[in-house]
Amino acid sequence: MVRLSLRRGSAAGALLVLFAAVGELTHAQTSPAANVGRAHINQILAGLNRGRSVGQVAVAPDGKRVAWIEGMREGGDILVAPLNDLKNPQHISAAAQPDQHCAEKDMTWAPDAKSLAFFSDCAKPGEQADLYLSRLDGTPARRLTELRGYMNQPAFSPDGAKIAFLYVEGATRPAGALAAMKPPSGIIGEDGVEIQRVAVSAVDPASPEAPEQVTPTNLHVYEFDWSPDSKGLAYIAAKPPGENNWWVAKLYKQSPGKAPQAIFAPSDEPGPLHGMQIAVPRWSPDGKSIAFIGGLMSDQGSTGGDVWLVPAAGGAPRDLTQGRPTSPAWIEWDGADHLFVSELAGGNDQLIRLHLQGDGAVNFGAPIFSIPGSVGDGRMSRSLSSTADHALFVFRASTFEHPMEIYGAKPGTVMTSGLEGLMQLSHFNDGVEPAWGKAVSLNWKSDGFHVQGWVMLPKDYDPARKYPLIVEVHGGPAAAVESLWGGRGGLNANAFSALGYFVLLPNPRGSYGQGEAFTQANRKDFGYGDLRDILAGVDAVVAKYPVDPDRVGLTGWSYGGFMTMFAVTQTHRFRAAVAGAGISDWQSYYGENSIDQWMVPYFGASVYDDPAVYAKSSPINFIKQVKTPTLVIVGEYDVECPLPQSQEFWHGLKTCGVPTELVVYAKEGHFIAKPENQRDIMQRMMDWLDKYLGK
Repeated sequence: MVRLSLRRGSAAGALLVLFAAVGELTHAQTSPAANVGRAHINQILAGLNRGRSVGQVAVAPDGKRVAWIEGMREGGDILVAPLNDLKNPQHISAAAQPDQHCAEKDMTWAPDAKSLAFFSDCAKPGEQADLYLSRLDGTPARRLTELRGYMNQPAFSPDGAKIAFLYVEGATRPAGALAAMKPPSGIIGEDGVEIQRVAVSAVDPASPEAPEQVTPTNLHVYEFDWSPDSKGLAYIAAKPPGENNWWVAKLYKQSPGKAPQAIFAPSDEPGPLHGMQIAVPRWSPDGKSIAFIGGLMSDQGSTGGDVWLVPAAGGAPRDLTQGRPTSPAWIEWDGADHLFVSELAGGNDQLIRLHLQGDGAVNFGAPIFSIPGSVGDGRMSRSLSSTADHALFVFRASTFEHPMEIYGAKPGTVMTSGLEGLMQLSHFNDGVEPAWGKAVSLNWKSDGFHVQGWVMLPKDYDPARKYPLIVEVHGGPAAAVESLWGGRGGLNANAFSALGYFVLLPNPRGSYGQGEAFTQANRKDFGYGDLRDILAGVDAVVAKYPVDPDRVGLTGWSYGGFMTMFAVTQTHRFRAAVAGAGISDWQSYYGENSIDQWMVPYFGASVYDDPAVYAKSSPINFIKQVKTPTLVIVGEYDVECPLPQSQEFWHGLKTCGVPTELVVYAKEGHFIAKPENQRDIMQRMMDWLDKYLGK
């Protein structure tokens, strides 16, 4: 039965608001024991993010100061301090009064290192952010723009005279498919389409003004880069709707007063990039080339592939990292013949410098650093901040064992592996210990592939005991689990470990970290080879640790939710399962979601041209084989994995007599945003897994 359906206007939804207001989510049918369990869950989740939070980090171009953000994910406090002393920072804000707090985010240094631009909602608290400029002289920042909509990614022009940023004028939701969708109305696909463009503001306007939107109204822009002469732009864009067409985006360049020119289109490419995705455009300092990352990517912002180079005038692209067993996610030029590349290599985040030699060869230096942790927030961004001369890189990093801190690395110096080999610039979280058990990187073989994943031991691990195991499959599939401090509730391996479970976090074929061939290895084969990789990982854990093979559970969100649904139709190895935002029928899904463009590169054709390839990977076609009790969870307004997919799977399980529940979270999208809903998901998961795995 559906135990709780949190829909608009429902009694359950009203209760949710009421209980969230007092900081505790309970239900009338819960027992005293369950209430004790909920309190324990809340305590565990509160412990996941202990310590000071470090958001974006940016070193000044001259290397003298570092800026960082602390506080809320939506925007917090901007702090600036000398590079060698972060203990007493200066608070940079648009606030006019000392007691005024503004949400401030997305900062960027001016090329001369004398000022800092950022977005702040000081003029319209909680409603609208604008672009501000601080001269770092103790006075309030100056407001540059009068905006109405969503904005991000500010960037100074190389000459420092202008600031460009992405802007969705009149936006009703953040750009992208993770946010909750708008309820459908009007002419679908035509009414209310929101387009993200590049807007440009002067650094010193007479008064706040509407920025000039310089890219055309018929192109949705995802990323951009200034030309070295500060006159033009390179950007990745597609025709609207933007949330769907990123997977078919092209690389454009645009000069002042001229129409944009498409200089590379993967759809027209006959080689290995045909039908693939592109990201992170970077114009070379001499203006002759544009570098980018290209490959099979399942989600915007989750970047991987190879590093490619195309002439700025257009022409055939060149693969600079062909065959390299890593997944680049960020690049930056160092002169006209060197590139810095941040990449995932197995379980390590690392930074390398490659040399473009005159004979066409590419030389890779030893990693500047390689750490078994996460640079950034673990979302595959792995972006870094560097000084103008690239003599120093500054970034935030963490591992399962070490909270987030600010670090530095200098090219040309010998770096050891591990965080201890880096220059630790901050000590915000000295003495903060994890609330969960130890994590180790595990490697195993499957069908000839080298597969990597992470094993988290239970807190207070006793090798004389037998433990249950939870397998958590990541989303994507083009993504990877990295070693990262803390978590945000909901599906969270750190919490499972804190509650006494072994946890396996596999990176099966389709994941980043082993090279582009590995990432593409599940094309036209969703669910089959990747499941074999996961089951081989379970065998590896059982062989090495005291795990009870009869008490293994499975969970995941998005692609992980699909894998959970698919796995329970193919094997009875798992005794309990929780499928979050999954996909039960690829054929119906093709017509239900608003991002169908991502499917053709994976399945090889549209569902209308080759329905069989979609049918063979659809869990609903094997529903009568399921014996595993399965909890199903989804957001009401999920645009990536719509509610009907979860409802269909739940209905099939219920009809076949398999223990199941469906929980729908009102007004939530693919990303469950409300903390009270994250806590409720965690509580329901643990109740379900405890019931069937029995700790």
